[in-house]
Amino acid sequence: MIKNTNYFGIDISKDVFDVSGADGNHHQFKNDLSGFKKLLRLTNEFSHCVMESTGVYHLRLCYYLEEKGIAVSVENPLSIKRFIQMRLTKIKTDKRDSQMIYEYAVNSGVELRLWKGQSETQIACYQIISLTNLYTKQTTALKNKLQTEESMGSPCSKVIRSLKRSLKHLKNEIDKLEDSLLELVKLDNQDLLTRVESIPGIGRKSSVLLIVLTGGFERFNKSSELCSFAGLTPMIRQSGSSIRSRSRISKMGNRRLRKTLFMCSLSAKKYNKACKEIFDRIVAKGKSKKVALIAVCNKLLKQAFALAKSGLIYDKNYRSVLVKLN
Repeated sequence: MIKNTNYFGIDISKDVFDVSGADGNHHQFKNDLSGFKKLLRLTNEFSHCVMESTGVYHLRLCYYLEEKGIAVSVENPLSIKRFIQMRLTKIKTDKRDSQMIYEYAVNSGVELRLWKGQSETQIACYQIISLTNLYTKQTTALKNKLQTEESMGSPCSKVIRSLKRSLKHLKNEIDKLEDSLLELVKLDNQDLLTRVESIPGIGRKSSVLLIVLTGGFERFNKSSELCSFAGLTPMIRQSGSSIRSRSRISKMGNRRLRKTLFMCSLSAKKYNKACKEIFDRIVAKGKSKKVALIAVCNKLLKQAFALAKSGLIYDKNYRSVLVKLN
């Protein structure tokens, strides 16, 4: 904790947000510009606002405070929840939550990372990916419906034509969105896209998703941090002699990124030399192919991270001469 820091704990919802600070006073403001201005009057140059990630409800306030030069940290809701549970509190209100978030900021001992907003291009990329995912789910539902209707003894021709029109329309929309996403990524990360795409097993669409979901790999200093972000790190549960469960990946990370890597691993285990060696070695030890594919996912992510940080193009014969740090 930085000396003289004036912490504020903020519990935010769709319409309002509650604020608690060192003076013990509680304030509730509307989650709009008028409320943001009222909060600003409570702050000074030493203020540090701490809140938990609440979908999209916290974003407007974060961008406003960042623009005004106020330090902001957005913490994992699970971390704050566990901190509150350790305090054995029996009260669950917005006011109490803001007080506990303040206590978390001051007494948890966790290093609070400053929140950094995204550029307009990054925001647009995330919105396009979100809408593309929605259209993909709708496409799957319509295909299932079409298959069901065609399996009936006498399908209604009007229903079949309507379903096919809808599928064609969704496909066109998805294609347009993916083209727009590619252009946005090229705008800021053309060189990085070329390097990531050079990795055998990672195609054009997967490369675009990796760059967008990792923020161009700029948010991470080590490959281990990136693997944790993807939820690919192992979680071990052991206690005495009775509990010795099999190690599994944590899955406490970006599900979309993990899914993309898994699909890439199916190709990489055949055409990526390093990934093929890992896959074959793990399978030869008698472990399941799924475990081997997870190892391939980790390897792909580390290869992409290395190329992003080094500025090199993929070389299947490359061997690092540096001491391994991660």
